[in-house]
Amino acid sequence: MKAVKILSAIFVFSFLFACDLWAKEAVVLYTGQTHAMLYPCSCPVQQDGGIKRRATLVKSLRKKYPQALLVDCGSFTSGGLLDEYTQNTRLDMLRAETNFQALEIMGYDAVAVSPDEFNFGKEFFLKHARKSNPAFVSANLETDQVVPYLIKEVNGIKLGVIGLTAVSANQKSEGLKVREPKGLEALVKQLRQQGAEVIIVLSTQGEQEDLKLVSQVAGIDILFIGYRPAKEDTQNKIGSTYLVRPPWQGRKLGKLTLEVNNGKFAGCKIEELRLSDKIADDRQIAGILPRCYSDNDCKKEGLIGSCQNPGEIKADCLFSQPDKIKLLIISSEDCIVCNTRPVENLLKSKFPGLSVEYANLPDKRAKELIQKFSLQSLPVYFLGKEVEGEKNFDYFKSNLEDKGEYFMLNPQVSGLSYFFNRPIKKGSFDLFFSLFDKEAAKLLAVVKEFKPTLHFLALEKGDGFETQSGAAETEEDLRAVCVQKYYPDKAWDYLSCRAQNTSSAWWEDCLPGVDTSRIRTCARGPEGVKLLKENIDLAKQLQIMLGPTYLLDNQQIFASRGVPDKEELRKVLRR
Repeated sequence: MKAVKILSAIFVFSFLFACDLWAKEAVVLYTGQTHAMLYPCSCPVQQDGGIKRRATLVKSLRKKYPQALLVDCGSFTSGGLLDEYTQNTRLDMLRAETNFQALEIMGYDAVAVSPDEFNFGKEFFLKHARKSNPAFVSANLETDQVVPYLIKEVNGIKLGVIGLTAVSANQKSEGLKVREPKGLEALVKQLRQQGAEVIIVLSTQGEQEDLKLVSQVAGIDILFIGYRPAKEDTQNKIGSTYLVRPPWQGRKLGKLTLEVNNGKFAGCKIEELRLSDKIADDRQIAGILPRCYSDNDCKKEGLIGSCQNPGEIKADCLFSQPDKIKLLIISSEDCIVCNTRPVENLLKSKFPGLSVEYANLPDKRAKELIQKFSLQSLPVYFLGKEVEGEKNFDYFKSNLEDKGEYFMLNPQVSGLSYFFNRPIKKGSFDLFFSLFDKEAAKLLAVVKEFKPTLHFLALEKGDGFETQSGAAETEEDLRAVCVQKYYPDKAWDYLSCRAQNTSSAWWEDCLPGVDTSRIRTCARGPEGVKLLKENIDLAKQLQIMLGPTYLLDNQQIFASRGVPDKEELRKVLRR
């Protein structure tokens, strides 16, 4: 009996040991497009980021994952068109130097080389590329100071990391040649032969080139897109390649957990970890970081900050009382979605001396101001003329309309919530959305019980329509409005079905048991055009361009970031 127990124990141990060999995980921490942003962002909400917090979080994660790979996807140098904190060459270079020191202290393993790394010329770039910590990685930049790839073992998994530089860097690289990455497929095979189980590419080419690359080169497991597009692509996987985009300006730290089964890449989990004020500052980084580089780095609620000796270790902030600026907000007590706080916080960040007054319907003063300025919607924000004397006024004035005794904040900046002149339709609920949004199926599932009237996001253009995803979305919208007319009892199920896979051409599968030729004829003819024009007319009236956006009682408009919480939505509708 004892022998059986011993054999059983040996069998269990062997099984667990075998499983450990088959399934392993490796952690990759990543940043990108930071543009040497050293301090937390000056955002109205969630003032996240900063290299002191990042260093603290990296050290904490390395205690849990001692072998974690730490990489940057490029554009870690200050200056250039996308650096919103750029000042002048001297201060930008000082900021870049501080950021390089921080990368060394944090122990970055590899950094990609983007065109921004040449913002201060070839010699400045080479000065830092010559250092071994971190390794500058680029397979298509011709210089001995960078390496084409890096192989590192993380938790028993061999990771092959390849860097790619955009050829547009040739315009600033002063003779350092960046060639087209034509030998990439051979390099991927070479790394596989050297034992790499996961192939990671840190690319700074840009979205379009990266997507083209994935379609042409086999064997890439993870592609970091180091240059974000103007409108972020919703795709996160093409074929077997995962697309990863680093958080903007280092406001978050990316964490990628790779899974390898029996020596083969099996998938990954992508997380973005906030660098909030709950994370303590790292003392070592604090020792190299000047107090400020500009007045924008000197923040204290209700006070104006001035940076003394910017960019130097002896830099300091002086604070003074601001001049009072009147802010008059006109809103309505009936508006349940009029949240003025975010706009107030935005204006206070620009003009610290803000003194806020409110005039809410049905008060007499609100009615008088609405009539005086011929207002059609609320809330409205009026700044006193004394704001002209503020140092931020010239920067901000493009967002303001001169109304004589006041400056009115442009509704495109402040947003609109309440169209009080529209007739009330008690209980009506309209949803404006795109069926091609990546979360459309989840959205429809959440809002179904509230029975909204659905409106698609399309614009009339000549004899046709324009949609964000192009012809495929337009055709789908035309079919959808025809389904709504001829098979209203099947319309919701059809849309829910299509939202799950808009890329499929087999739309008929979402309409079982009906005459689909009727829908095809409608969608392809003038009837479909007429129906879609009617469907998008309300969005045209209210100038709604993005979704999901909601209209309540034909008067109150609000939006959600992605799919709303069902309980929160229910509370709004009940009110």
